[in-house]
Amino acid sequence: MDALALARLQFALTTVYHFFFVPLTLGLSIMVAVMETLYVRTGNETYKHMTKFWGKLFLINFAVGVVTGIVQEFQFGMNWSQYSRFVGDIFGAPLAIEALMAFFLESTFIAVWFFGWDKLGKRAHLTSIWLVVIASNLSALWILIANSFMQEPVGYVIRNGRAEMTDFFALITNPNVWVQWPHVFFSGLVTAAFFVLGVSAWHLRRKTNPDFFTRSFKIGAVVAVIGAVFVIFVGHSQAQHMVQTQPMKMASAEALYNSEQPASFSLITIGDLQGKEVFAIRIPGILSLLACNNFTCEVKGINDLQAEYAAQYGPDDYVPPLAWTYWGFRAMVGAGFLMALLAFIALYLAVRNKMEQSKRFLKILPFAMLLPYLANTSGWLLTELGRQPWIVFGLMKTAAGVSNVVGGLAVLFSLILFTAVYGALMGVAIFLFNRYGKSDPVKDVQPVGLY
Repeated sequence: MDALALARLQFALTTVYHFFFVPLTLGLSIMVAVMETLYVRTGNETYKHMTKFWGKLFLINFAVGVVTGIVQEFQFGMNWSQYSRFVGDIFGAPLAIEALMAFFLESTFIAVWFFGWDKLGKRAHLTSIWLVVIASNLSALWILIANSFMQEPVGYVIRNGRAEMTDFFALITNPNVWVQWPHVFFSGLVTAAFFVLGVSAWHLRRKTNPDFFTRSFKIGAVVAVIGAVFVIFVGHSQAQHMVQTQPMKMASAEALYNSEQPASFSLITIGDLQGKEVFAIRIPGILSLLACNNFTCEVKGINDLQAEYAAQYGPDDYVPPLAWTYWGFRAMVGAGFLMALLAFIALYLAVRNKMEQSKRFLKILPFAMLLPYLANTSGWLLTELGRQPWIVFGLMKTAAGVSNVVGGLAVLFSLILFTAVYGALMGVAIFLFNRYGKSDPVKDVQPVGLY
């Protein structure tokens, strides 16, 4: 019944559920807009059918994503009221802008796009979906501006025990934003591309409307390569920034207990949580390259950083949960490089027009749709858990941010309720994706309410 543990678990649950849908919304909106652009430019009806088919799946994902995101802000005021009181003047500004500008713009033009078929001109209708793309990514940007203050506080002053904003420009130009947002953007592209590739591969194996799904496969392959390549390079920049601002996060992601110069990269390490290694495979110098772009720089270890943090912030345990950060980092990186490999294979087959002949590869791709979700979830957990024990790095610890009014029993009740409701929503989403994703986009009768 510990309120802190339950509040953390509840926020983790609702955030992970919500983040299942966010990257697909960001990436699939772009792909749908590209498909409609091709339709407007060429007049080819196949691209119109593609826009409607993938747009239908986009709308399902968007609707469930909105519902799962509503409770996020309420938790700040209820379970995390001390945090909200401390940082509300700063954290509330980007959240308010996101809701009043980006989300309303996004919702408005989704409605215009949804109801505007055959009512608007082609170019006006096309403009509406591109405005959805812009608004969706602006929404993500403002959320990440808020989150980046938690990772790297800037533009504030502590007054009367509260953090108050002194420089809005510093908040929106926070260096953490400009390595975090591109990573989320390209992760969204990869998520959407593998979603399109997986569904297209399923249909191509069954020879359902080959021309339609061949075109979809080719667009998915191009977007997958672009997204996978850039997410790796942007992730490298983000890791270097992390070494400068949150070195303990990198040390825990590598289970690096003792500082090393040069520092080796752990492919796999088996040991206990006190630094004793039973078995390890390490590549010399690669962690130095990841951290500093050279093979010789020093990377600080957990023991030295713990001593530094204790001297700077006072006695406490400043080591994040190592099992989660270490294996989360490997799940994210491993899934990312595997997606890059699959994306290049898909592009090669698309260029050579050999998709339908590659039965084994087509059989793999529907399962590969899970890879971006594994990478997104493990990456997000690394980002948040690697910051612990801080809720705002260097300013406020997580234990100090929990509400001192809402008790453990109330949090437990809401946790059970949210788990049940979110589980039901996930079931509905999977059912709808399965039903409409397996339908023939041209021959099947369009369902009432969706075009």
